[in-house]
Amino acid sequence: MTSVPDVADSSAAGLSATDPTVWRVLRAPLLPPTGTGPLDGLSVAVKDLFALEGFTVGAGNPARLAGAVPETTTAAAPAALLAAGASVAGIARTDEFAYSLAGTNAHYGTPPNPRAPGRISGGSSSGSASAVSLGQADVGLGTDTGGSIRVPAAYQGLYGIRTSHGAVSVEGLLPLAPSFDTVGWLTRDAATLAAVGEVLLPDAATHDAAAASTHGAAAVFTGMSVPPELLALAEPGIGEAIREFVSAPELPPADTVPFPAAELAGWLAAFQTVQGFEAWQQHGAWIETHPGSLGADVAGRFATASRITAEQAEAARDVLRSARQRIRAFVGGGLLVLPSASSVAPLLTEVGQSSALGGSTIDAVRRGTMQLTCIAGIAGLPVLSLPLVTPGGLPCGVSIVGPVHRDLDLLRLACRLSPR
Repeated sequence: MTSVPDVADSSAAGLSATDPTVWRVLRAPLLPPTGTGPLDGLSVAVKDLFALEGFTVGAGNPARLAGAVPETTTAAAPAALLAAGASVAGIARTDEFAYSLAGTNAHYGTPPNPRAPGRISGGSSSGSASAVSLGQADVGLGTDTGGSIRVPAAYQGLYGIRTSHGAVSVEGLLPLAPSFDTVGWLTRDAATLAAVGEVLLPDAATHDAAAASTHGAAAVFTGMSVPPELLALAEPGIGEAIREFVSAPELPPADTVPFPAAELAGWLAAFQTVQGFEAWQQHGAWIETHPGSLGADVAGRFATASRITAEQAEAARDVLRSARQRIRAFVGGGLLVLPSASSVAPLLTEVGQSSALGGSTIDAVRRGTMQLTCIAGIAGLPVLSLPLVTPGGLPCGVSIVGPVHRDLDLLRLACRLSPR
């Protein structure tokens, strides 16, 4: 097979300039549709973790990209989008090996955040999110292990979904932590988000879709919990925006049943232990043979991961098995509402632009946000992230966690909630 050179071509895409912080490769199109269907005319920015036939997977790291060979097949998720009429616009940047929530790649830079200029993009589906936010793609195909769809969606005012574990095939996807890795996507509107879901997701819902459309979420979900303990984990302006949002008539009546928030610190520690152990199993051998190839922030996470023993990982899995049961029981057949991220996007001046990107600011934001995002990851549940605005005018996000494999119901709810 003849490989395609790894260069960005902005003129072919009709753009005045290609931003290398957003795109690794951009053409018009990079891959044309292989069929026709509900996604005719839509363009997709594909995160640099998915195999695309004829192209290499760089995973946000120049050394990894240099040693990669062109893929012989296209990963299942982008292949399904192509078969439904979409085209692939290009390969979008990611944080290294998807092991970050910031979007601040030490090698390629930080993609812009058009909705909040001067602030970070969020990651690790950073390029996919910025491409959509900039209007250079209709769909940002990405992944979400610990929040990598939900965080950039919140920071950039986008719609996003993290799917139920196992709902969308990860065939052809470079893994980070297989116990938690899921496929997700970002769009500028709810209708496009749902259209992609109709292609990628099995219709496992048992409800009558027509009745649900007529009678609203109450016909589909048994209730809605908005725990104040979880709202309190985010900045006050985010909590205020969410409290206003949950009064929408399309939503079930909100209750304030206490969430076991006191358990969150232990659950997050267990989540990060298993995530780190699996990440090192996936990439440790490569990292050991390529010393100095990682940016400082991601290198620090992998260094911590390298010290996790199999015994520690198994003990953490025991914690997660119990937590999974408790979270699923809490959600039941209803909805759990919480912030998509603990803060608005930090300022670029707060995180710096050097090889030591992030530092204490990114670490603190990551810890706060992952207390929220780990809940669905532990339970394997789908999460819809919808854009809101703080009283100060900055984008933020609300996450709606639903029962397992009720992804399509969440997407249909997003359409009912969306401004017309």
